Amino acid sequence: MDRGAGQVENNMGKFYIVGIDDNSRPEFGEEVARIVAVHSVFSGGKRHYGLVHGDLPEYHTWIDITVPLDAVFEKYRNYEEIVVFASGDPLFFGFANTVKNRLPDAEIRVFPRFNSLQLLAHRLVMPYHDMHVVSLTGRPWHEFDRALIEGREKIGVLTDRQHTPAAIAERMLEYGYSNYRITVGEVLGNAGEQVRTLELPEAARLEFEMPNCLIIEKTACRERVFGIPENQFHLLDGRVKMITKMPVRLLTLSMLGLHNRYSFWDIGFCTGSVSIEAKMQFPHLQVTAFEIREEGRGLMEQNSRKFGVPGITAVVGDFTFVDLSSYPVPDAVFIGGHGGKLGEILAIVAGLMLPGGIVVFNSVSEESLTLFQQEAAATGFRIVQSCVLAVDKHNPITVIAASLL
Repeated sequence: MDRGAGQVENNMGKFYIVGIDDNSRPEFGEEVARIVAVHSVFSGGKRHYGLVHGDLPEYHTWIDITVPLDAVFEKYRNYEEIVVFASGDPLFFGFANTVKNRLPDAEIRVFPRFNSLQLLAHRLVMPYHDMHVVSLTGRPWHEFDRALIEGREKIGVLTDRQHTPAAIAERMLEYGYSNYRITVGEVLGNAGEQVRTLELPEAARLEFEMPNCLIIEKTACRERVFGIPENQFHLLDGRVKMITKMPVRLLTLSMLGLHNRYSFWDIGFCTGSVSIEAKMQFPHLQVTAFEIREEGRGLMEQNSRKFGVPGITAVVGDFTFVDLSSYPVPDAVFIGGHGGKLGEILAIVAGLMLPGGIVVFNSVSEESLTLFQQEAAATGFRIVQSCVLAVDKHNPITVIAASLL
């Protein structure tokens, strides 16, 4: 008996989530066919409806899955049982995860098919147990950038209309990751499917039919240094004093404890050396870098591309006047320059950062060290560590860390 037509106020519901491929006539197993036959409320994307509508009962209700999802789930509350169609395996970056997150008390049954990356691996007769998977479907570049910086051997990528195979290839070439080849699978599971293995320059020039996915395979190693010598950076007007020296930079990152942090702010980035080293060594980080000088924008672009470090958000302007609401709240901050506004900067950071967050400052004089200690205490920070380091014939630098109480 169909239980989908009844109105149920604030119902958590029962969901049958059925994975399908892009075959123009999806094949259902016996159990799924029986579930479809006795229900009248169905949901999925417009593309899914185009594939399954011929197999649905004559009188049925269809709920399109479109953004905003709040409206979709509000409609779901009107029904006790719903059959949802999704692509491939609904638990593989799929809609079943969304239902679990939004309705943790809902009863869910999943009927998976091979996901698109599995199908592509099958077409290539490629073992995929060691494949690192990234979804760019409605998501930012962050996890893809991370996989590149980490030098993953084999990366499976789910795409969308913005993150196309051509756009992905262009990004890889822009940051120097030409040591990969790319295989694109188009409309897999359909009679018109196509699989092509390409070099990145060729992939960047082509258009590909949607839906598609790709597997990127490393063809050669790319150096990932630990501690970039300062003479390798593009410098501000060639001024070597305007960059954090490599040993000081590594000590600074160590005292920030970035392996356990999520969002790192580099205030006064100048050449971008600290941001770039941080992102290279800790690719999981969300890195936001601030610089008052317009020249910093070009330096960050040049240096991040030179060292193969995509994903740093560079913000140019006076930090004390920047609208910070759109950037990830920091749990680690390095102050490399303050323009006489150290107290204001610390007060802003203290107002945003959660307790336990850490700030590191490099002091080149007793005056600046005393200033930091005073302003840190006044804004709720506690000094937790300091270390004096001398590099070559340069004056000693005190690297000092303060944690928010």
